[in-house]
Amino acid sequence: MLQQSISRLEYVTETIPEILSKIEDEIFSKKHSANKWSIKQIIGHLIDSATNNHQRFIRGQFEENPEIKYDQNKWNEYNFYQEIEKEQIISFWKVYNKQLIEIIKRIPKENLIREIKINDKNLTLEFLIIDYVVHLEYHLKQILKE
Repeated sequence: MLQQSISRLEYVTETIPEILSKIEDEIFSKKHSANKWSIKQIIGHLIDSATNNHQRFIRGQFEENPEIKYDQNKWNEYNFYQEIEKEQIISFWKVYNKQLIEIIKRIPKENLIREIKINDKNLTLEFLIIDYVVHLEYHLKQILKE
């Protein structure tokens, strides 16, 4: 299951940026309502997810049950994604995920069972990696339907 997640992450990292780049800037930045994210902000959310999961993937290997919290709305707001150029956001998303792929491939098997505390639940590193890819694909499908 983990290898399948790595393969899927490699695939989307290579194919999705070109698709996103072809979306017109106006559509990419359009907010359908005040409390809904634009495509630009959804990609920003995926960057934030990468950032928080990066911490989980690293700290989870050497800290004893670290607790890593994440307020997705505040992260999105204070990263100012809506104001940053589309290509910068797409490029950063791609590069960050390529880095995560390289990290994930090198995590020793015995570390995959280590646990990270998230919202009062202890989750294994392996679960979090698989869940990261599922979450990413969910939002990419959301974008591509628009």
